[in-house]
Amino acid sequence: MEALPVVETFYSLQGEGAHAGWPACFIRLAGCRNACSFCDTRDSWNAGAFPTVSVAGLAEDAAASGAPSCVVTGGEPTLHKLDGLCCALHAAGLQTWLETSGSEPLSGNWDWICLSPKKGVFVYPEYYRKANEIKVVIQTPDDFSFAEEQASLANENCLCYLQAEWSVSKRMSEAIVAYIRKHPRWKLSLQTHKFLGIL
Repeated sequence: MEALPVVETFYSLQGEGAHAGWPACFIRLAGCRNACSFCDTRDSWNAGAFPTVSVAGLAEDAAASGAPSCVVTGGEPTLHKLDGLCCALHAAGLQTWLETSGSEPLSGNWDWICLSPKKGVFVYPEYYRKANEIKVVIQTPDDFSFAEEQASLANENCLCYLQAEWSVSKRMSEAIVAYIRKHPRWKLSLQTHKFLGIL
């Protein structure tokens, strides 16, 4: 039976990006090779430290939560083949939303792909063609040029978001707002779940 390493599952509201405020079940898969300095889920990097859960069980639990959609995140979820999970979630009546850095090959049939590229990390070109949104984390003023580079590679229908790295959000939010005023292709993404103190 197909199984995946799982850090946690929970039912909450999507906190950021295009679906901020929407209810969703979250499946956080274990494993990541990117080692981003500002990662807020470092405990998820080692896939071997977490139990595996059957794809059927994950879909059953997601459907039982009552959520209309399921966010598959990590870690870096695309370290794992996700075709079976997507099929099971769709069969259970859920929309499938992926959150990824794009650093591993794409698998699965997704209703929505949020690409969050990281500086210095290779992105498979397929993600730029298929992403519904790009979300770039801004930690320093130098990150705006990286954001523009990423947006230039995305498809014309892709929504573009800038999000302050949480530890510097007070300092960088003003700069991000000013930047968006001058570059209206971008939208502001806030980590509303952190402001609200929810998962």
